[in-house]
Amino acid sequence: MSNSQTPTDREVETEFLFEARVQLAEAHHVGQTPEGYRMNVPVAGGRFEGPRLSGEIVPFSGADWSRIRSDGSGALDVRMTLRTDDGVLIYVHWHGVMRFTPEEQAYALDFAKPDDPKGAARYYFRASPRFEVADERYAWLNTLICVTKSRTGDGGVIHRVFALR
Repeated sequence: MSNSQTPTDREVETEFLFEARVQLAEAHHVGQTPEGYRMNVPVAGGRFEGPRLSGEIVPFSGADWSRIRSDGSGALDVRMTLRTDDGVLIYVHWHGVMRFTPEEQAYALDFAKPDDPKGAARYYFRASPRFEVADERYAWLNTLICVTKSRTGDGGVIHRVFALR
């Protein structure tokens, strides 16, 4: 940092919160709408693991109301409930973007393929989750701005969630 920089001029720092492995159920294809090709994908369950919180994704507590936009990118609107290992419920709602070339679309949207972290470089998949929780032990989540670095595979979606610091 140069002498002329203030603390707010520094690069954004992140803190790893958890990795969520979201299992998906069969998609409901609404079809082509004025907003794009719409599909609703129920969240069947899964797990999340991290240094400060871990637990399960409550089965069928939400879905991804996603769409493929006219420019070919994907727009995500995910809502679901997490249950920590000590029994606390956390509502999470995130918006995201998935971008891929026409040649990579089938690979990027293949949720059933084996988990392939290196293959995720073939497409862009980021989201911004927001949390709501009533329990004071996890109230710190209510005030975070977070981002994900995400990928598809292993029967669903894998989100690595980071808090911006």
